[in-house]
Amino acid sequence: MDKIALTAGALYAIVLLRAGGTFAVGWLAGAGARRSRFGGRISSEKFQRAERAIQRWGAPVVAVSFLTVGFQTAANFLAGSMRMPLSRYLPALFVGGAAWALIYATAGLGVLGVLSSLFAERPALGASAVAALVLAAIGAAAYRRRRAAPASGDPVAEES
Repeated sequence: MDKIALTAGALYAIVLLRAGGTFAVGWLAGAGARRSRFGGRISSEKFQRAERAIQRWGAPVVAVSFLTVGFQTAANFLAGSMRMPLSRYLPALFVGGAAWALIYATAGLGVLGVLSSLFAERPALGASAVAALVLAAIGAAAYRRRRAAPASGDPVAEES
């Protein structure tokens, strides 16, 4: 069997289990919240409108969320907590999960192939490439964290 097809199949199984599990945890959390002291807030008309909108139009958001980094877990959890019907959620999960698996299988195997060639032919260059990728990931995470942190002297941040 082709290496990309095998990898895509394995990734597809993983994403179906992970995203479906996140949806189930969201469903259970939503059910628990409805029975808690927050149940009154959840039963407000504004919340009910939001819940109906997600139940009806949330499937495209769930499908597209698989093409993002960091939003996919939140989208699946919210779809569960807002009780998106399985008849809408499952097709979005299958389509979005397939896209995610194919992208990661092809691009991921491509990057691994390039890195393995570099290590085989020029180990120092391969190690430098891995170090550059790690530093880029650390830099991107630090940049995102810094942008998300409230500025010092911000009265809203100081009140909390």
